[in-house]
Amino acid sequence: MNSCSTRKAAVRKPALVLSLALAAGLCLNVAAVTATAADAPAVATPAVGSVAPAIRLQDQTGKWVSLEEQRGKWVVLYFYPKDQTPGCTTEACEFRDDVFAFRKAGAVVLGVSVDDVDSHKAFSEKHGLPFSLLADSTKEVATRYGVLSNFGPMVIARRDTFLIDPQGRIVRHYEKVKPEGHSKELLAEIEVQKAAAKTKG
Repeated sequence: MNSCSTRKAAVRKPALVLSLALAAGLCLNVAAVTATAADAPAVATPAVGSVAPAIRLQDQTGKWVSLEEQRGKWVVLYFYPKDQTPGCTTEACEFRDDVFAFRKAGAVVLGVSVDDVDSHKAFSEKHGLPFSLLADSTKEVATRYGVLSNFGPMVIARRDTFLIDPQGRIVRHYEKVKPEGHSKELLAEIEVQKAAAKTKG
């Protein structure tokens, strides 16, 4: 297993965050960004309880992956700002380290950012990521899920996660996620959801 960087950017003003991010490749903390009037119009995120919007994107190997193929499994669909940046690396590596626990729970992990296939390939190979990173380079999926965000001249996916049940419905939406501990948080939530489903059944 490769080690993960956990270095964080301690900056406050959006303009300063952006300049440092471009210079040092820092992962963007979208929660700290103040939206401006020039930002793209907000699109509502799909509601909890609704069917998850369709996805069909290429992963880091060039393989096409769709949500429809995942029916019967729990799906952790996590959006993140950018490959090869500290917070995004921390999040991805925690999912990597817990991959067997997710498989045991009958769940798959799918990461999505607006980076392209080649960027995902380099990121995956560097950190030994055993799950699909989907390339939303057209930004259509991030737009459909309401997580596309303008950050100065950059357009990125906000750090949000959708937990989707085996029937393809969204059961939990996590907004402005903190990378550390999020993987374990999702594993616990899957068990809560399973228990609730048994009670209803």
